[in-house]
Amino acid sequence: MILAALPAFFPGAKVYAADLESLVGAEKARALLAGEKPVLVQFKDPKLSLIPAVDELAALLGKQQNDLSPSVIVETLRLYNKPPEAERPAMSGAEETALFNEVLALSSLAGIQYFSASRGVMRTFYETSSVIDGPSSKKPLPDPFYVLPPSKLTIFARQKDLTFGDNIYQYDFYRSPGSLIFVQQNLTALTAGIIPAVGRNKLHSVVAVLDAGDQLLIYAVSMAKAASVPGMNQRVGDSFSNRVEAVIKWFSGQADKAFKKAHS
Repeated sequence: MILAALPAFFPGAKVYAADLESLVGAEKARALLAGEKPVLVQFKDPKLSLIPAVDELAALLGKQQNDLSPSVIVETLRLYNKPPEAERPAMSGAEETALFNEVLALSSLAGIQYFSASRGVMRTFYETSSVIDGPSSKKPLPDPFYVLPPSKLTIFARQKDLTFGDNIYQYDFYRSPGSLIFVQQNLTALTAGIIPAVGRNKLHSVVAVLDAGDQLLIYAVSMAKAASVPGMNQRVGDSFSNRVEAVIKWFSGQADKAFKKAHS
């Protein structure tokens, strides 16, 4: 598993709440609160540059980068403003449980839209998305739901991407008070038509959600080792930078649902 280096998902780690500056520093905190939406796309000797100040997260991502030696890294930071009814400074147990279950609802990724840089129009990201029982049998399953969420969970999904084909992914979820991390890894090779784009296990996408008081801080990164095809690094980087926007928009919608359910 990708996150095997994390012992039971940060046991004894501090709860992150109401201290955005401690996570990203004063300058980035001011910029985020002012509405800035940084996206960093790197190709030549890419380095992780926007990671929040969480030692365990930095160690995890550093290991992934060393293992993968990516040719493309796309990073972004975002703030999700909690609704007025949300608990403060830290989310309640009911809110965290609702958020966990909404993020597990991978079927809701079907039909989300992203801006296609190559076509200059909005385009469907995943045509279909479903949880499956495993990468071999691929039997569709309902989205998981937990009354008492586990601290770590692995599930598999089959997702038909209109750009990169019909693929199988592993999703690893790790939860602790104030923190939720989910990781997507491709178990099948991504292709652009008949052109190889990203080999099997060569894409690691991570979304970390950290409680920051009035907001949730979202850090998202995709690291990929693109195929050695002229122009493929640029194509993958451009595509992923727009797709991360779609994923964050999806997460924000799921978070809206979670807070509503927790207070209904």
